[in-house]
Amino acid sequence: MKRRRTVVVTCLLPLALVGMSRVSAARQEEAAVELSEQGRRLLAKYTDVLDSLKADVTAALPAIDEQRRAAFLSARAALAGLKEPGEDGSAEAKLEYRDRKERAESDALQSARAVLANVEQFLDDGSRDPKLMTIAILMHATPRGLAEFAQQGTGEEALLDGLFGDTALMEQVLLAGGANGGEYGEAMQVYAAIQEASERARKPGILQRLALGTALQQPWLASKEKGGVYGTVYTDNSTPDGQVSRYLHYEKAYLNGELDPAFRDMNTWECRFITNDPYTDEELGWTREMLRNYRPDHITNPDYKWRYVRMVKSDVPYCSPDWRPDEGTTKVQQIVAGGGKCGPRAFFGRTLARAFGIPSRRSTQTGHAAMNHWTPDGWVVCFGAWWSANWCGPWGGLDFLLESQAREHPEEFRKVLRAQWIGDALNEEDVSIRQYGQGGGLWNALAFYKKRAVVEDARIEALELAGGMKLGESDDLLGDEGGEQIVIRDVDRKIVVAEDGTITVPAAACASPANSTERIFFMNSLEGEAQVHYSRLGERPELLKYYIEVAKAGRYAMTMHMVTVARQQSCLLRLNRRTLIDVPLPYSKGMWQETEQVTMDLREGRNTLMLTCRTPNRGVSIKHFTLTPVK
Repeated sequence: MKRRRTVVVTCLLPLALVGMSRVSAARQEEAAVELSEQGRRLLAKYTDVLDSLKADVTAALPAIDEQRRAAFLSARAALAGLKEPGEDGSAEAKLEYRDRKERAESDALQSARAVLANVEQFLDDGSRDPKLMTIAILMHATPRGLAEFAQQGTGEEALLDGLFGDTALMEQVLLAGGANGGEYGEAMQVYAAIQEASERARKPGILQRLALGTALQQPWLASKEKGGVYGTVYTDNSTPDGQVSRYLHYEKAYLNGELDPAFRDMNTWECRFITNDPYTDEELGWTREMLRNYRPDHITNPDYKWRYVRMVKSDVPYCSPDWRPDEGTTKVQQIVAGGGKCGPRAFFGRTLARAFGIPSRRSTQTGHAAMNHWTPDGWVVCFGAWWSANWCGPWGGLDFLLESQAREHPEEFRKVLRAQWIGDALNEEDVSIRQYGQGGGLWNALAFYKKRAVVEDARIEALELAGGMKLGESDDLLGDEGGEQIVIRDVDRKIVVAEDGTITVPAAACASPANSTERIFFMNSLEGEAQVHYSRLGERPELLKYYIEVAKAGRYAMTMHMVTVARQQSCLLRLNRRTLIDVPLPYSKGMWQETEQVTMDLREGRNTLMLTCRTPNRGVSIKHFTLTPVK
C-alpha cells in the first residue's frame, strides 16, 4: 500500500507555525497528490464534519475557574523557565536546580489537580465520545489525507465510513494510540485484510486485539516523513513479511502454545509492540525453537525482567561482530554466533521478547543502544541507563514510562484521552512527547497532568534497571548464573544398556556436580526432561564426571546429543584419568544434533568419564551421550 502523499507532522513545522492546528498547517502545504473531483467532494465532506463537530464540542465545554486556570498556567511557566546548569556548573548550582525543579513540578501538579477537579464531571462523561473521537481521527489524519485515500475507490471510502460509523472500533483504535503517521485508511485496509485471512481475528479476544494492533502499527509508508506521532506510538522498522503474514505467524504460534502465558491478556496498545519486529517470520520462529532447545531455563525464568532476554547476557558476546553470512545463516543467527556490541545485542533482545509475545521497544541513548520491554509489574529498561536517558524516535523515555503506567488504569486513562480530544477540538498544540511535559495548550497539558495524577494516586513505582549500562556493554557476570536449582528425577539419572550393548547416559546422570554451579546448569526442558548446559561465562573451567559400568571390555563409539549456537567449539573428554579425547562440537544453529563419533576403549566394570569445554567456549547444551560397541 504505497503512500501517495506527504504530510508534514507537527514537530517538524517551522517555528512560525507552532501552535497552529494540524489541519490548517496541512492545508497550507503543497499536496503531493492531486485531488480528483471525487477527492474534492470528500475533502469538503470531511472538513464540514470536522468544523461542525468542533463547534458542538466547543459550545458544550465547561467553564473553568479563572483563578485556577491562571495558577496552573503560572506554575507551568515557572517550571518551563527553569534553566539547568551546564556540565561546567558547580555541584551547588546543580543541587539547587534539582530542588527548585522538584518544587516546581509539585506546584504544577497540584495546580493541575485543582483545574481537573473543576472539569472532572465533564471528563467523566462519555456521552460525547463519538463526536470527540471523530474529531481526533479527522485532526490526526487530516481531511485532505483522508480524501486522498478515499478517492481511490468506493472500497477505500467504505473503509473510512466503516471506521467512523463504528464507535466501539474508534474507541479501540484511539485507546491503542491511533494509526501511525495518521494512516487510518491504510490501517483499516490492513485490518480488513487480516480479518479476511483469519476468522479468529474477527472474534473478540487476544487475536482480534493483535490484528488491530498489527494494523495500526504498520510502518509509515515510503514517502512519509518521520517525526512526532499523535498517538505517541512510533515504529522505525518495517515488517519484512508484511502485516498479514506477521499476524498469521503469531496466530499459529499462539494456537500451538509457543507464546508466553501473559500474551493472551495483552491489550491492543501492547500488541503494537509485539508484531513490529524488523526480522522475518522465519527468524522469529527460529528464535523460539532455539531457546526451547538451548536455554529453556530462560523461557521459564520467573523474573520477567530477564525472561527470554537473559540470553543476550548468557550467549551473545560483547565484542566486535564476527558475522559470516556465507554460512547460510540469518541475521539473527549471525548476531548469536558472531556477537556484537550494544546495537546488535539490543536488536536481539527485542526479538527474543517479541518472538514469545512480549511487547518490546528500542531504547536509543547517547552513544548506546538498549531496550525496553513489558513485565507484569510495568515496563523495564534492559542493558542501559534510566528512562530519562533514552528515547525511541520522537518519543522520550520518561513520557513513555508515564504513558505505560497511566494505561494500567483504563477508566482514568479515558479521561486523559478526552482531555486530549478536547484539545484537538480547540486546535491546541500537543504537549511534547520528547521534552517531558513541555509545551501544549491548556487541555493537552491537563491530559499530561492527569496521567501524572493517576500514577501518583496509584503509587506506581518504576522497575529498577535490568542490567544497567555496565552490563549492557560488557560480558560481566550478573552473579546469579546458576539460576534455580531443579529436582532431578531418577529417570533422568538412569543409565540404560540396550540388548546390543549400546549405553545411553543422560547428561544429568553425572556423579558431580550434584547441583548447578557457576558454569554447569541443570535445567528442565519444556517437556520436563532434564538436560545440562555448559555456559560460556565463568571464571574457570569445570568438570562433569560420570561413572559408567561396562559388562565387557571393548571399543565403543561415542556421540553426544547436543545443541550449540556458535561455531568452532570442542569438548575435552578424560577417560579413566589417563586418555584424553577431543570432541569437536558442530555448529547446530540452535537445533539438536549428534556430534561425530569418537572411539574409546572401556574396561570391564566402572569407567570414569570427565568432560569439560575448552576455553574460550561459547556454550553447549547436552541431552545425553550414546556409547555404541564397535564390532
